[in-house]
Amino acid sequence: MRKAYDLAKLAKLHNKEIAVTTKTIASTEAQNNFGRILDDVVQNDVRYIIKRRHASQAILLSLSDFEELLAASENTRQEFGRLVREQSPLYDLGRSLE
Repeated sequence: MRKAYDLAKLAKLHNKEIAVTTKTIASTEAQNNFGRILDDVVQNDVRYIIKRRHASQAILLSLSDFEELLAASENTRQEFGRLVREQSPLYDLGRSLE
């Protein structure tokens, strides 16, 4: 089961609007369709939140998307961190879980 989130407001990087979609996907579906998902990430600017046992475990995003997030303003990074925490309340962007 996939759920799409419209994150276009987050995607104002380097003063340009980028349409970004984030989908959730079960880990077994991600494993079985990895090539198709990787193509979707790279070619269509889609991010995937991968869930295992109904809990968010990982985010798959393109290298260019990751580089843009690293270069983004502090406000954009904070907004991305907020969205990540909504998916997994225990995760604090940039801090390890110990």
